[in-house]
Amino acid sequence: MVTSTFHGLEVARRALAAQQSALHTTSHNISNANTEGYSRQRVNFEATNPFPTPSRNAPQMAGQLGTGVTAGQIERIRDQFLDFQYRAENNQAGYYESKADALKRMEDIMNEPSDSGLAKTMDQFWESIQDVATNPEDGGARRVMQQRGQAVVETFNHLHDKLTDVQGELKNQMDTNAGQVNTLVNQIHQLNDQISRVEPNGDLPNDLYDKRDLLVDELSEYVNIDISYESNGGHSKATAEGQAIIRLADDNGNAINNGTLIDADNNMQGLEVQFDEENGEIVSGVGIGAMDENGNVELETEIDAHQFSSPGKLQGLIHANGYMNEDGEPTGDYVDMINGLNEMAYEFANAFNDQHQAGYDLNGDEGSNFFEPLDDSSDAAAMIAVSEDIMNDESLIAASGSGQPGDGSNAQALSDVRDENLEGLNDQSVQKFYEALVGDLGVKAQEANRMANNTSSLRESVNFNREAMSGVSLDEEMANMIKFQHAYNAAARSMTVVDETLDRIINQMGIVGR
Repeated sequence: MVTSTFHGLEVARRALAAQQSALHTTSHNISNANTEGYSRQRVNFEATNPFPTPSRNAPQMAGQLGTGVTAGQIERIRDQFLDFQYRAENNQAGYYESKADALKRMEDIMNEPSDSGLAKTMDQFWESIQDVATNPEDGGARRVMQQRGQAVVETFNHLHDKLTDVQGELKNQMDTNAGQVNTLVNQIHQLNDQISRVEPNGDLPNDLYDKRDLLVDELSEYVNIDISYESNGGHSKATAEGQAIIRLADDNGNAINNGTLIDADNNMQGLEVQFDEENGEIVSGVGIGAMDENGNVELETEIDAHQFSSPGKLQGLIHANGYMNEDGEPTGDYVDMINGLNEMAYEFANAFNDQHQAGYDLNGDEGSNFFEPLDDSSDAAAMIAVSEDIMNDESLIAASGSGQPGDGSNAQALSDVRDENLEGLNDQSVQKFYEALVGDLGVKAQEANRMANNTSSLRESVNFNREAMSGVSLDEEMANMIKFQHAYNAAARSMTVVDETLDRIINQMGIVGR
């Protein structure tokens, strides 16, 4: 069987079209070399069916004659395993970075060790008491003790107020993070919808895939997610990714019950952080419910705070700010520090008042309370105050143990309160208890910073590998451009040769005898 005279022309035309498609794709890659989330693309060349097509009545030939090339699908160069690794490290980094930031703010507030921290202020208070013990009748020494006591009170008040202020800021930050999660889910939902209209036609919306993957990467920083894909059916290609199904996942990567953010039908749910009714700063749980296109969430279920095990920025803030544990008690880094200061202020004030009442003032009268009485440890660091009587008259400081003006034995006993082991402070002295509080904060902050650095390094390492796989290399693309350009020029030359052949056949053959 003889092929068409124009066979070579068609082969060359197909080659031109295929190489041109590759050049366009290379240009697209170069244009998006600095586009965040872009995955480089390549054209899969496929040989067209050879001539003749095999059939029962196919002519017997020694071989088959090729008919050229066609540009098959344009696919993204992407490794889903590297995506999985990146997102796993991203949510861990998000958790420790948010926690490290919160603890850094706590360290700045506590300001230890320093000349203005609570430890130094209390040291100066104890020193002033020693001066009174040495010179119990010295009005100047008494006024210094009075003012140093006021400085201790003001420092307690300041620390409590600043810590609770940061709790309020963390609360707002949690609300913002939940809103950001909902925004990202809504955007992924919209991309799912666009992709579902393209894939059934047999097309691959690669740029939409990139946008969706970028949003999923960003979402993984706030919460851990489990992602799977559902085919859109129709004439979707085998390499089409389909509908993205997103579920909240725990720290082991397992999907959380009732935690589906986007289901197979592209219905979406949003998050909302819930706070305790009695203490509005403490997280009670995370609510989940159907979300409309405007981001409004209609809560349907609530995951208790201690059971919300999806690591990320949101969980890091919850653990730092404070949440209800399984026993219904508040816990968390800021809660523990505030409770520790409250307990310390309460026990310190009571122990000091008890000893102060055991002495006598400069007038020979029995001592009264040095600090205003505290009913319990609740907000004691915020409520502690020097007695108004003491502030108005330093002679009421009960320095004497016998009632004699020159006796400073009770002032010495007041100074010894510093090292007295108090039952309410786990049988530790005020000084040791505070040192333990600050030491525990230092350990927590150091661990959070170490883990934040480690997870960030791991994330960058995985991202480097991912960029090596999916990122655009300008050197490689320039080499490809030259390769496709030469192939295009060769195909054009082939067409020229065929054209010359046709010219010879049509215009210069069979003219003898004319």
